[in-house]
Amino acid sequence: MTLMIRFHNTLSGGVEDFSPLRPDEVRLYTCGPTVYDAPHIGNWRAYVFEDLLKRFLMFRGFRVLHVMNLTDVDDKTILGANARGLKLNEYTRPFIEAFYADRDRLNVLPANHYPRATEHIPEMIGLIKVLLEKGYAYRNEGSIYFSIAKFPAYGRLSKISLEDLKPGRRGDADEYAKESVHDFALWKAPKEGEPSWDTELGPGRPGWHIECSAMSSRYLGQTFDIHCGGIDNIFPHHENEIAQSEAANGVKFVNYWLHCHHLVVDGEKMAKSKGNVYRLADILARGYDPREVRLLLLSTHYRKMLNFTFEALNQARAGRNRIRDFLVDLRSVKREGGPNPEVSGLIETARRKFVAGLEDDLNISEALAALFTLIERANGLIAKGALSRADAQALTGFVGEIDDRILKIEPTSVIVAPDSASARADEGAPAVKTDVSGELDAAIRAKIEARQRARAEKDFRRADEIRAELLAEGILLEDMKDGVRWKRVQPRRP
Repeated sequence: MTLMIRFHNTLSGGVEDFSPLRPDEVRLYTCGPTVYDAPHIGNWRAYVFEDLLKRFLMFRGFRVLHVMNLTDVDDKTILGANARGLKLNEYTRPFIEAFYADRDRLNVLPANHYPRATEHIPEMIGLIKVLLEKGYAYRNEGSIYFSIAKFPAYGRLSKISLEDLKPGRRGDADEYAKESVHDFALWKAPKEGEPSWDTELGPGRPGWHIECSAMSSRYLGQTFDIHCGGIDNIFPHHENEIAQSEAANGVKFVNYWLHCHHLVVDGEKMAKSKGNVYRLADILARGYDPREVRLLLLSTHYRKMLNFTFEALNQARAGRNRIRDFLVDLRSVKREGGPNPEVSGLIETARRKFVAGLEDDLNISEALAALFTLIERANGLIAKGALSRADAQALTGFVGEIDDRILKIEPTSVIVAPDSASARADEGAPAVKTDVSGELDAAIRAKIEARQRARAEKDFRRADEIRAELLAEGILLEDMKDGVRWKRVQPRRP
């Protein structure tokens, strides 16, 4: 495969050609949620960026082995569990389920593995033992610390030197004794009210940083291709991951580090005191579609700050509707005839520019500009009657491909004429309209047609029963003035 993909590598501070360790596979680790609460839209900004990265790599033909950790033991989860009088796993379980539910609503591909810290204590102990044996770690009052002074390369990622570090700078939030303020905890001595594991290193619990090093090497190997996270993870978390991993294993930890910028709300940092911390459920409760949220989150380049406003969300809705309306208009093209050479040229140009934009450090602005330029020019051809059905199908296929494989904003409510059999069976029943995200299977279409017959026969009770059955299967019917429209939604649970 001839590679043209380039990424900004935080480690080098510049844009580099991407060359994975294996020619047909990318090994990817992304920092997942700390499951003490439901994730907010700032978290989802990072996860949607990582999904765009993953989908584009797959689009370019790579297999992607993706690992995302779940931090289920740290100060926040422990405090939360204690406050509610629950065991740690009982406290974190609903937040993990909420994360998975929001992930699916936002069309984020699941990772191959979601390792939980509490389930990988043996791997952490093994890594800490090596660090002790090599002299990079030391014991103090039952805890074990990594000595930054023993690792001269510390600071390469964050561009921070040991001289720059001052007491009070962000680091571990514990008060365990250590030799230097710069050192960080690998293993924490047991405290009353905290979970503890009995191990060959003594009782206690892991530090935050060791969790990711142990779990990434467990599933991806001692060296892997890409590590992602927010810019707030660069120091100290990712810097500490590098130090402990490379000190223990003696090889480079990660080749490419990609970090996304913060999300702010109305130009301000999110804070509970300001009342501007939004979760996906808060936004959906206002009547927005999760795919509109997804489009907003991915539409700003990942290394630029994203300012979340409801005006911007309305603009994302308008952009998504523009794509939908374009596809509606394409479905209305009925002229027979051969393809228009201008259309094939538009598609080729749009494809080239869309892919080139994403190859350039995931420049989504350039990619979306290519799509909307195609729509503008093709709309001009539609207005002039210069498109054939073959042209319309080619344009629909291109938009559908990049949406299904990369964007996943799934424009809905695209009108098609009812098939002749349905029209004959349902004289006087409204036409069926469909969703561009996929075709209906035969059983679902049969139910829709049965509902049409029930309505035509004035059997509204049966029509309502079928509508409810379809909603339970994730198909929402909307009765419009000029027809019946269906679209895919989250299945309604009893």
